[in-house]
Order: sequence, then structure tokens, then C-alpha cells
Amino acid sequence: MPACAWSHARTYRPPGVLLFTSATPSLLAASEGEGGFHAPSITDFFPPAILFEGTPFQIDRIWIIRVIATAVLLTVFVVAARRAKLVPGRFQNVVEMILDFVRVQVAEQILGKEHAKRFLPMLTTIFLTILAFNLTGLVPGLNLAGTSRIGLPLVLALWVFATYWWVGIRQHGLGNYLKNNLFPPGIPKFVYVIVMPIELLQLLIIRPGSLALRLAANMIAGHIMLVLAFAATHYFVFEAAPAMKAFAALSLVGGFAFTAFELLVAGLQAYIFALLAAVYINLSLEEEH
Repeated sequence: MPACAWSHARTYRPPGVLLFTSATPSLLAASEGEGGFHAPSITDFFPPAILFEGTPFQIDRIWIIRVIATAVLLTVFVVAARRAKLVPGRFQNVVEMILDFVRVQVAEQILGKEHAKRFLPMLTTIFLTILAFNLTGLVPGLNLAGTSRIGLPLVLALWVFATYWWVGIRQHGLGNYLKNNLFPPGIPKFVYVIVMPIELLQLLIIRPGSLALRLAANMIAGHIMLVLAFAATHYFVFEAAPAMKAFAALSLVGGFAFTAFELLVAGLQAYIFALLAAVYINLSLEEEH
């Protein structure tokens, strides 16, 4: 067989319609290579540069996704503010419900009404930013969460880190703030040799690090599971042996189930991040803990 004919035979795809889901762009990219099952990998989160490759200003697909998510988020709230009425419509009701959720369930619940108003803009910004950027992972054509690369979660975590240090030092002074956190009352003094380094590590690394890693890891895992399910469906329908095609129904159902689950995770991770930010700030405000 001529080489060109053999090459065509290897890359042939039976005719059909590929279900367009949040994983479709990854599947299309994979289908350009050799046949067979194409599993997702960590390289999905490092797409090729579009502009300024190799510089701190490099623009790639995740950068564009973040810009789109930011523009949509700002547009939603600008429109909501301009169209605000005394008797709200459905759109205004949804926006106000989200804002009230952050105010009541995060700020006032953790910080109390006395301090809630002071930190509400920060907590609302964190919650809405993470929610919007998480949801891009479920949007067909975007299909990557803006928080799935560690840079953005790390920036938000450092914002929380700087805030609870600044609040604690302003509230108690540097010496008392360190004393309250590094030397918890009620334990024998000789134990401080063990406790003090652990508490210092928690203040400096564990709190901000766990915030950033938890968020990024959940979004990475979600993307991989979605692409895995829909890539398996594509493989079973178009490439697998006839006896295996029935498995496409299972992987397709699994893909939609993971999509629904990721929708829940997107909101839950935004809530957890904002909630822990409020908890860390509140710990800095307290006299002893």
C-alpha cells in the first residue's frame, strides 16, 4: 500500500457528529494526531503562546479566557447597577441574591456585623472572581477554568495573606499579634519549642498555600475528568470495535454527571475560599485563639 494511502487509513474517522461539550476543543485537538484514545494531561493547562512567547507578558488561551470572564463579570454588574429598580426584576434579583449570600453567609456569619461591612468588598470580589473563572471550565469553546493554573489562585491567596497580617498587626501591634498566634495560651511552656515553628509555618505558608493549591487542584482534576469522559465517548463511538460501542452510553452519561458535579464544585470552591479568607481575618482580629 502506498505511504499516503496508509497514512490516510490511520487518520480516517467515520462520518458523524461530535457532541459539542466543554471538552470538545480538547478532543478536536487530539483528533488531529494519530488515531486511538487520547487521555487528557497536564499539558492542557499550558497551551501554546499566542503573543509575546517567553516573556512575562505572554498571552495564551488561559489568559484570553480570564480576560473574557472578567469582561463578562464586569458587564453583568455594570448592567445590574444601571438598571437597578426599587422593585427588582429577575436579573436584579439574581444579582442581589448572590451579593446577599456573600454578605450574610460569609461576612456577617464569620466576622459579625461590626467587621463585616469593612471586609465585604474584598470577600465579594474574591467570591465572584473565583466563581466566574471556575465556570469557564464548563463553557463550550473555553473549556478551561481560569483558576486551573496556580498563578491566579496564588495572587488571591497572597491578597488574603497580606490582609490578615495587616489587620492583626494594626489591631494588636506586631509583638502581640505574633505572641497570640505563635504562643497559644493553655499549654505547657516547654511545648512551645514544638508549637511555635508549626504555628509560624501555618501563618506564613500553610494558610495561603492551602488556599491556592486547593482551588487549582480541584479545577485541574475537574477538567481532566470531563475530558476523560467525553474523550472516551468519542473513542467508543468512532474508533472502538463494534462490541465496545455500547460503552459510549456509559461514558457519555458519566460526562454529563461530571459536568453537573463540576458546576457544584465551581460554586463550592468559591465559597470555601471566601469563607476561609473571612476566618483568617477574624482570627487576626481576636484577642486570643
